Amino acid sequence: MIEQIVPILPLRNSVMFPASVVPINVGRKKSIAAIEEVQKGEEQLIAVLSQKDADTEDPAWPDLYQMGTIARILKVIRLGDDNYSVVLQGVERFKIIEPVSVAPILRAKVVRIPDNAQHNLELEALANNLKETGRKLINLLPNLPKEASGILEHVTEPGILADLVASNLTVEVAEKQTVIEAVDVEKRIRTCLKLLTKQLEMLKVKKEISSAVQEEMGRSQREYFLRQQMKAIKEELGEGEDVEDEIEEIRAKIADSGMTDEAEKMANKQLNRLRHMQTSSAEYTVTRTYLDWLIELPWKSTTDDKLDIDTVQQILDEDHYDLEKVKKRILEQIAVLKLNPEKKGSILCLVGPPGVGKTSLGKSIARAIGREFVRISLGGVRDEAEIRGHRRTYVGALPGRVIQGMKKAGTVNPLFMLDELDKLGSDFRGDPASAMLEVLDPEQNNTFSDHYLEVTYDLSKVMFIGTANNKSTIPPALLDRIEMIDIPGYTREEKRQIALNYAVPKQIGEHGLTDELLHFPDDGIFRIIDSYTREAGVRNLEREIARVCRAVAVKVARNGADQKYVANDDFIQEVLGPVKFIPEMADRCSVPGVTTGLAWTPMGGDIIFIEATKMKGSGKMAMTGQLGDVMKESAQTALSYVKSNVQNFGLEPNVTEEIDIHLHVPAGSVPKDGPSAGVSMFTSLVSLFTNRNVRSDVAMTGEITLRGLVLPIGGVKEKVLAAHRAGIKCVILPERNRKDKPDIPEEILQDIELIFVSRMEEVIETALEPAQ
Repeated sequence: MIEQIVPILPLRNSVMFPASVVPINVGRKKSIAAIEEVQKGEEQLIAVLSQKDADTEDPAWPDLYQMGTIARILKVIRLGDDNYSVVLQGVERFKIIEPVSVAPILRAKVVRIPDNAQHNLELEALANNLKETGRKLINLLPNLPKEASGILEHVTEPGILADLVASNLTVEVAEKQTVIEAVDVEKRIRTCLKLLTKQLEMLKVKKEISSAVQEEMGRSQREYFLRQQMKAIKEELGEGEDVEDEIEEIRAKIADSGMTDEAEKMANKQLNRLRHMQTSSAEYTVTRTYLDWLIELPWKSTTDDKLDIDTVQQILDEDHYDLEKVKKRILEQIAVLKLNPEKKGSILCLVGPPGVGKTSLGKSIARAIGREFVRISLGGVRDEAEIRGHRRTYVGALPGRVIQGMKKAGTVNPLFMLDELDKLGSDFRGDPASAMLEVLDPEQNNTFSDHYLEVTYDLSKVMFIGTANNKSTIPPALLDRIEMIDIPGYTREEKRQIALNYAVPKQIGEHGLTDELLHFPDDGIFRIIDSYTREAGVRNLEREIARVCRAVAVKVARNGADQKYVANDDFIQEVLGPVKFIPEMADRCSVPGVTTGLAWTPMGGDIIFIEATKMKGSGKMAMTGQLGDVMKESAQTALSYVKSNVQNFGLEPNVTEEIDIHLHVPAGSVPKDGPSAGVSMFTSLVSLFTNRNVRSDVAMTGEITLRGLVLPIGGVKEKVLAAHRAGIKCVILPERNRKDKPDIPEEILQDIELIFVSRMEEVIETALEPAQ
């Protein structure tokens, strides 16, 4: 190895390799001085080092790599006072041993490192692989001269081959420097091969992308030319469609729709996008559909409310019998609207059993006040998007049911019926009940946000009326935003009035009959009510009346319209067949231990039977009939009170020690729960132990305590109506439920005696027959 002191030429953005000839522009003072000094010598040799950072104007030794190339100056051309063009030829690698000087020029003591590779098969294979990869790269670079491939073939030394290839690669300076620093020829070829392969892959990807882009541009240009030709042909045939006219037509509709500033801004933005779209693209259809929704929604169109109280009262009475509480609340709402049109109305919810006319009442209210009626059924809705809509990024996206209903109504102040509010579900797609909070909050619904529209919509002028069968399943937050109006079941007399005034005329007309052909007397109506239906509403009653009408229609079609038919008691039984409901009070209460209780269900009130029996045993009590935990605790409370007060009931102190008790509530497949059966269970146990029958015409309800108190319960009206339907003559209620007596119709009070008790002993005095 040869050691010598030579001038240093720093090189920016490039690396000098042995065996390569490179022209370099020299302009820095130290570099010019180094060139001029070398020219004075005989060998014309200078050491070329690459800079680590190209931005360094006056590099020091830490700014330079430690290995570079000894080069011979072949030619120097003076371009100006401070500018030279120098042609260098790489000779050999070198490494700095120690720096000598920094000024006036960089000078260092270096050692030259010659190539002394041992030729073997592996080295030849690597060199051949490098040549093959180099040819592939040359084929992908059309700008390279044709001689490049020939030069590659004529190089035989592996080390020189690697340097030649590396000098022509377009990679970072640091990566080229790794090739310079690879003294071992085999390592140098492998490093060069790695860089070459990387560049080859990048060129392949670039070429694929370029081909794809050109192909797409070619297809788009072809489509454009074809469409222009088609447009010209259509214009010649007189079939041309002027898109600009359509755009201006939409713009005029937007201006005339009366939409809010926010909505108009969004609509115009989408319209400007539409102008630059091709009519055949999918995005054009999506945007056009969105604009149609914005334009067709009612923004200012309203209907004039009919706020005459007497007229509204008359229409409500025409359509529905009774329901005085509901009608009173509706008239209050109308009166407030009349006095203050800007008042935000309450959100009403009609709660009651099926068939009492909740949904039809909504239609009647809309007709009475002259508003458009829109009904959406929420039963089984589990997706929040059903309320708020889908975002337009989805294929086939649409607004939610609320916005769809507003479009259908065509006015900003319709009556919106939200049917089956208590049957909203929820799953992984969201909670629609939570989405309803914004719809039903008068403080928020003036800025209702639908995901599809992406602009706010005012729902504050809409009158919302909900319906539900069971308010316990409505989420508390939603319940807090609506005003509940309970619609209890109908009495026997009310059902008769509804049948004669509404159901019978309707069914006779629908079946093509007349009042002259078919007449329903009171005994026939009562037979259907008592023996063929047992419900709080009138839906099944109307269904059975329709069965009678169909039977008469068959007779008229077969025998002619000469005979008049009277649907009396006998005719009803002949047409409807065996009775479905038979009064069974006397049979069920003919033995001690059987008591009639009263229960509330979402379908209205109902009667239940509490049966108790005893057998030899060890004082255990079994309870059957699918009883819930609260009901079981009521039974245990009743037994504990009996045991602790045996003397008050004339029983032996150890009356329960040698017997087992079985308490059963029939209809075992129906789950039952609640505290209101406590009084009935207590009465059954006392009846069983004292061997006294419970009066067959008495039913009872109430919660009990270990102190002997009877506590109040809910659903009093429904329970009393159920007792009346079952033929009960006396109902025992808690004293603190006396306040509910005004809600019970007067006609029911004429048939049923209400006895209010505050202690459990008072129940026994009224309910049990004398001892036999």
